[in-house]
Amino acid sequence: MQRFLLFSCALLAVSASDVLEFTDDNFKDKVAQHDVILVEFYAPWCGHCKKLAPEYEKAATRLKSNDPPVPLAKVDCTEEKDTCSQYGVSGYPTLKIFKGGELKKDYDGPREADGIVRVMQKEAGPSSKEITEPSELDKFLSKESAAVVGFFTDADSSLAKTFQKVADTTDDMRFAHTVAKSVLDKYDYKDEIVLFRPKAMQNKFEESAVKFPDSPSHGNIKLFLEKEQFGLCGHRTSANAGKFKRPLFVAFYDVDYVKNAKGTNYWRNRVMKVAKKLTDEGLSAYFAVSNKGEMLQELEECGLETSSDAPVVCGYDSASRKFYLQQFTMDKFEQFVRDVLDQKLDPYLKSEPVPDNDQPLKVAVAKNFQELVNDPDRDVLIEFYAPWCGHCKNLAPKYEELAEKMKDEPEITIAKMDATANDVPTPYEVRGFPTIYFAPKGSKSSPKKYESGREVDDFIKYLARESTNELQGWDRKGKKKGGKKKKTEL
Repeated sequence: MQRFLLFSCALLAVSASDVLEFTDDNFKDKVAQHDVILVEFYAPWCGHCKKLAPEYEKAATRLKSNDPPVPLAKVDCTEEKDTCSQYGVSGYPTLKIFKGGELKKDYDGPREADGIVRVMQKEAGPSSKEITEPSELDKFLSKESAAVVGFFTDADSSLAKTFQKVADTTDDMRFAHTVAKSVLDKYDYKDEIVLFRPKAMQNKFEESAVKFPDSPSHGNIKLFLEKEQFGLCGHRTSANAGKFKRPLFVAFYDVDYVKNAKGTNYWRNRVMKVAKKLTDEGLSAYFAVSNKGEMLQELEECGLETSSDAPVVCGYDSASRKFYLQQFTMDKFEQFVRDVLDQKLDPYLKSEPVPDNDQPLKVAVAKNFQELVNDPDRDVLIEFYAPWCGHCKNLAPKYEELAEKMKDEPEITIAKMDATANDVPTPYEVRGFPTIYFAPKGSKSSPKKYESGREVDDFIKYLARESTNELQGWDRKGKKKGGKKKKTEL
């Protein structure tokens, strides 16, 4: 019996979660108990939700011991439908930040543990930490990420106030400020804003501390931080990947600045040597290193395989087309960058085989997207879906019925694309499933996101209204043409 009890206790300890679970019955009361809380609205079948779950759990555990603690909660929208409906949840996962029991805003930040922690810490505490002793700043700068510090002789100066506004509106960087004479004297900065690179990433190719050089406006400081945040070759993670500009060249290998900073910098320094040479020549490009395990999906999407300790490289040109270098040497890497920038290489395209498309509902893949969706003579309604998505499965028969009804319209194409098996080209953005766009034949570069109802009649009314030319079978109000006229009494 004792062994059984010990086993049961151990099992409970393993399965215990730091993520709170709310229901329709207790949601308002529970949310009101916390000054700030992040809530995930999810569905158990959702692939994106399953991917987020371990990161959300890790973030909840870390934020539980934050000062002050920041709780994370979740709501199962397949069960708690009233709450999800009240807050307009239409895709999964949807994350929202509540303060004082009221909805503050949608969470649109990173979806991995480090990023969630960073954003919610800023939501819960001061956007800029006040430093009063040199030892405090030493500790602040010892962390793994870059830091921005304001050194002020007057806390009420216009420079200090502008700095605070920038800190208030920037979620992805750490800020601190000081007016303490002992700190100003030790660091030898006065009325300066300085970006400090993490110690583990300091190198001989660039300055470790960069002073803001321009007139102190909010916009100028933001531009300075965007330019200098990652330096010549930044550590790119799933949390900050969207912050890196293009054309971009990413070296993937066992990047680990916690357990193996020296080994990480062995390869990073070789990337940086090439980057330094090319940027000094005036070539415009950005460089980064990423952990190949963390970014495995991105590796696969770029057609890369890792079989050795040496990096593999994915290059993204300014049009977000992908190119890959499988065998890294400094000479090969330099030539690869030059060839991508000079448009001498064919891009890699993740695509399913091109289908026959002999049915009313057309199937788009990456290799036929230009021909099918960007057809200059036809308006196109396209659904981006995932095979595992429950909403997509519910929509499928309605969408097929719509295609059947539209099959004789000479200027309308109804199409779908598996966004998990094909590259989704710009300017389309797919963050949840299903995502539907309408691409008018004269505006293929600016497709409209479809946000109306998902019944067949809703689609028909939308197409009748938005089509470039009036449909043959329906008028602009979505009424069927050629229907029986009402009898009138004489």
